[in-house]
Amino acid sequence: MSLLFCDLETFSDVPIAHGTHKYAARAEVLLWSWAIDDGPVHCWDVTETPVAPSELRVALHSPEVMTVWHNGGNFDRVVLGHALPALCPPIERIHDTMVMALTHGLPGALDTLGNLLGIPQEQRKDKRGRDLINLFCKPRPASSALRRATRMTHPTQWAEFIAYAEADVLAMRAIYRKLPSWNYRDRELALWHLDQQINARGVAVDLDLVQAAIRATTRAQTRLAVQTQDLTQGAVQAATQRDKLLAHILAEYGIGLPDLQASTLERRIEDPDVPSALRELLAIRLQASKSSAAKYLRVLQGASSDGRLRGLLQFCGASRTGRWAGRLFQPHNLPRPAHPQKVIDLGIEAMKADAEDLIFDDVMMLSSSAIRSVIVAPEGRKLVVADLANIEGRMLAWLADEEWKLQAFRDFDTITGWTTNKQGEPEAIRKGPDLYALAYAKSFGITADEVMDNKENGDGSMRQVGKVQELALGFAGGVGAFITFSLVYHIDLDAMAEAAIGRISHDTQREALEAWAWAEKKGRTFGLAQRTYVVCDAFKRLWREAHPHVVNFWAAIEDCARRAILLPGVTFPCGKLKLRRDGAWLRIALPSGRCLRYPSPQVDAQGKISYMGVHQYTRKWQRLKTYGGKLTENVTQAASRDVLADSMPAIEGAGYEIVLTVHDEILSEAPDTPEFNADHLAGLMATAPSWATGLPLAAAGFESYRYRKN
Repeated sequence: MSLLFCDLETFSDVPIAHGTHKYAARAEVLLWSWAIDDGPVHCWDVTETPVAPSELRVALHSPEVMTVWHNGGNFDRVVLGHALPALCPPIERIHDTMVMALTHGLPGALDTLGNLLGIPQEQRKDKRGRDLINLFCKPRPASSALRRATRMTHPTQWAEFIAYAEADVLAMRAIYRKLPSWNYRDRELALWHLDQQINARGVAVDLDLVQAAIRATTRAQTRLAVQTQDLTQGAVQAATQRDKLLAHILAEYGIGLPDLQASTLERRIEDPDVPSALRELLAIRLQASKSSAAKYLRVLQGASSDGRLRGLLQFCGASRTGRWAGRLFQPHNLPRPAHPQKVIDLGIEAMKADAEDLIFDDVMMLSSSAIRSVIVAPEGRKLVVADLANIEGRMLAWLADEEWKLQAFRDFDTITGWTTNKQGEPEAIRKGPDLYALAYAKSFGITADEVMDNKENGDGSMRQVGKVQELALGFAGGVGAFITFSLVYHIDLDAMAEAAIGRISHDTQREALEAWAWAEKKGRTFGLAQRTYVVCDAFKRLWREAHPHVVNFWAAIEDCARRAILLPGVTFPCGKLKLRRDGAWLRIALPSGRCLRYPSPQVDAQGKISYMGVHQYTRKWQRLKTYGGKLTENVTQAASRDVLADSMPAIEGAGYEIVLTVHDEILSEAPDTPEFNADHLAGLMATAPSWATGLPLAAAGFESYRYRKN
């Protein structure tokens, strides 16, 4: 099969930041650069000759030719669908070098890939291109007499632009030849094709709510700014002015705050020793810093003329594990609602009536809670949503062969009858206990019934601690991880320590005290009091004692990775995984058949493992360290993603049109009829793949005309 390498240069008066689909609706193709196999690069100047060259047309329509693009699925094909639909190839005849890179843990940018893969300088992306794109592909500034630069107004630069476009094809062709294809074939390639359908389908959005929320948050921000000015005597104009606010607090109250993160503000607001005026000021900052206003604006800017928001997912955007990443208004990073859905629904109607402040004191919190609700079902259809239950906890136990826990999941999934809860709603009677309750019970040698009794008749702290243990400690996390998750779930660590210290054995306390002494010496106590640190460390130790196979798995995968790096060409089994180094790649074969890829792996003189990758925070390509716990997290999240992905073709085949995936959740649109329901969708999701024998799965969901947190 021949290869047709293609690249477009386009113009639109819509900023690309508003999303490809909104951009593409008004886009024009300026240049189309192309080459067949190793042949010469040609450039079709569409602005000069509107009819495509015959050789290009024939190649585009030939089933014997595969087209190659960089970001061709999420950009070029979308633009062609609007601007030149007769020349738009089907997704099955597109290879996308950006997606190929992402599926193997490499960065997606063409110029970065050229550097990493050692592409000769003359074949790399031309750095002059940014200036040329700014000149020809975007409207000129409003202050400019010339509203648009063209080949007629800037002939010299246009010639450079053509050369730049041709260089892009050279760079892409060289990169395509060097990229691995292990993860870009068969089932994964078919999954990407489905991903493209989902992105093109998009979600229906309630634009009336979006506009109402923008009005409401604008009014709220104005009120909060006035209150800030009053409380600071005009020294700070708005609570969103971080540096000015910190300086004012230090000067006026003598309190130096390390930051203005929500957790810091909440602790200070609850501190009775903090002056009331400062507590009020911090509460205003907490309200004003809600990010929902920006998200509503992104929805408004990105929605297409038919009221749908498209292009929300990036396939393998979380490149280490292959999970999807969110785009545009970041559906994977939506705030946890602070109100129940009935209250949110009331707030939506209030915002649409411009009367939200008559009912709600904190309008910013209301708008933040309502952001999911912008996603709705179109007329005559409904949303059917389901979520895999504790998939990472189940997957970790399955990979590590922690059999008691696998059985605990199976027992919990087994419903033996039904009862009615305090709210008068039906509630399942299960064979086994809640896993968060069981985690706490296993740590302290009590029964899960005692933990659930504490939930029903006490403060519920035992189960909450068990939940934090499960979420924080499965990947070799320590006190720091426990603290992080405790803050997420608003656990008062000092009160927790006071309540739990008497339940911890003397031996465990002694070991935790030794850990405290070491942490104090190293300055790593996280600002905790000794008793609080000791209890957190004890929780870690007790969880590990209850999960010996998981702890062994951390050590085993690190040992296998180290040996594989040092002995290239040899396969090292690790439970259900296989590790092997070939050339510049360490591969971890998952049970699904997909592989995790670690470029340029190394083991230093101390036995520490590292590889090249994109840093989570700096977004730069650099050497990253890893260890058994982090490798365990990678394979657990990756295999969990494969479970979700494996169910998607069957879900589509059953008539549920997937419009979005959010972590372990699937949102679908379906006919508004009884045969399409949440139980059916959950059953499809909880069907174990053929490669996951013995993995207990469960899912649950809901049907609605408006998306919400279940």
